[in-house]
Amino acid sequence: MSQETQNSLELESVIGFNGHVVSGLRLHPDQKHLIYPLGWTVLIKNISDGKQDFLHGHNNNVSCLSVSKSGQYIASGQVHFMGFKADIIIWDFEQRSIYAQLSLHMAKVEALSFSPNNKYLVSLGGVDDGSLVVWNIETKQAVCGSPASAQTAGHCLTVKYSNHNDYIFVSAGSGSLRVWELDVPNRKIRPLECQTGKLKRIVKCIEIEEDDGFVLCGTTSGDIMRVNMKNGLLYDFGPVKTKYSLGVTALKFVNSGHLLVGSGSGLFTLCSKANFKILKQVELEKGVTSITLRKDGRQFFVGTESAQIYHFSFEDFKPELISSSHNSAVKDVAIPYGTSELFATCSQEDIRVWHINKAKELLRITVPNMMCNSIAFMIDGHSIISAWNDGKIRVFAPESGKLVMTIHNAHKLGVTAIAGARDCRRIVSGGGAGQVRIWELMSSSHRMLGSMKEHKDTVTCIKIKSDDKEGVTASSDGACIIWDLERCVSLQTVIANTFFSTVCYHPEEYQILTSGTDRKVTYWDVYDGSPIRELEGSQSGAINGVHITQDGKYFVTGGDEKLVKVWDYMDAFVTHTGIAHGGSITSVKVCNNSRLLVSTSADGAILCWRFPHAASS
Repeated sequence: MSQETQNSLELESVIGFNGHVVSGLRLHPDQKHLIYPLGWTVLIKNISDGKQDFLHGHNNNVSCLSVSKSGQYIASGQVHFMGFKADIIIWDFEQRSIYAQLSLHMAKVEALSFSPNNKYLVSLGGVDDGSLVVWNIETKQAVCGSPASAQTAGHCLTVKYSNHNDYIFVSAGSGSLRVWELDVPNRKIRPLECQTGKLKRIVKCIEIEEDDGFVLCGTTSGDIMRVNMKNGLLYDFGPVKTKYSLGVTALKFVNSGHLLVGSGSGLFTLCSKANFKILKQVELEKGVTSITLRKDGRQFFVGTESAQIYHFSFEDFKPELISSSHNSAVKDVAIPYGTSELFATCSQEDIRVWHINKAKELLRITVPNMMCNSIAFMIDGHSIISAWNDGKIRVFAPESGKLVMTIHNAHKLGVTAIAGARDCRRIVSGGGAGQVRIWELMSSSHRMLGSMKEHKDTVTCIKIKSDDKEGVTASSDGACIIWDLERCVSLQTVIANTFFSTVCYHPEEYQILTSGTDRKVTYWDVYDGSPIRELEGSQSGAINGVHITQDGKYFVTGGDEKLVKVWDYMDAFVTHTGIAHGGSITSVKVCNNSRLLVSTSADGAILCWRFPHAASS
């Protein structure tokens, strides 16, 4: 087997934002770029034209982010496995390249903060590490370190440098609030314990006043503490009566001296600095995790746990949604036949339709408290068919999102796979109990044409031949069955020691390709069900998605290994590999014109890659 050197796939655009990273959304001091994490990648997005740059270098999920005051550097930290060191990467913003890679903390970097004059970077390790380290940016070396909390206190959760002094910073967490002073000649950091009296709080976020006089601490109890930075004494706290539900998760001063406050319930307010009285408020979807200001303070951006980014202007205080993405695992992706402008994805509760070039959400169809397992476009483009875990098949109009038809009780244990015939009148569905059913759609009703029960476990994937006479289903029971869809009988069964997750026909339809938990990609003969070739598709973890290009020359795989691989079909070697996903890849699809490749993952990210091979006419 010939093995060529593997090239990297080129990212075209990314839909996604990890809203769970505290203060993960940052505005660059040039006021033109938003910086935020997604999976293993840090994204730099131009606000005016939407152009994206990608910073690749981490080998696990990015857990924190900081931008220097001058805008010259970006620092990002990551998580890693227990017992392994988690890296901090300092990036050169102009060059979009790695300036320094720093490695000391174990398992996770919790928070990062640059000193006001770009001299130092302070980093905080996670629960398994618990230490603070100050780094010299020029020499790329650690200056000194110390345990972040006293032994009697809980874990430290956040750290922030003062606004004017390169030698003063503040750390806070569970029952711990300290003002640190850096002593460079003696290579020491010395803490001043802040006294909060009877007030016992877990601090999630801190904001320091412009003149470095007071530090404000947002707590999980839903109030804000104001502490004097000079002597470490509690000055006051509030609001006393109506506390913020699910805690204060983000704080930011605006130029007027007022305070922006985000809570874990999604309540976002502007309140008075003096007595924490709420002046303006708005309810956002899910908890607020990031607030970042433009220089004039008249505009600001807010990031939430639901992976939404909002733009506000100070005058009207109305949220404008500028970016949205899935905040839970994306289950499936579908591309309509004959166009490469649009694609649809499904996840918990919703189906979304996206514009492929602008990476913009065009339509959202929501079914509360349900999970969509699979979607497909009918070939005429007039409907989206979808499989749901409540046992229903729902048919939607793709432009309006209107529910056109519901097939109730289609399957016990939920509908898990779905496919539409080319005549646009029949649907083949698979369920959690192993049945495969054929439905005929009429103008205002439907009827079941046949039900086949040979699979003993969940049907995971269905594909229909171009003449609509045959189809193939894959199942977790280790069997793929080729069916006669007109007589509703099985023609051929292929069995392997694996949970099959996906199957697809070669365009010439004499072979099928399967993959599953055994990490193998297998070519089978359709007529006698014999295996033709078996490839080691992944080094680790199941393969969850396989798709063949329309000319049949290449196919794409993705799975728990988090790599997108493009294979040569005949020679069976990997031509290109894409590294950017932070979660297991759930599905992959190549556009009809073989220009783009779309991959989705369990962390809610949707990545569009430039397909490396031109389509043959």
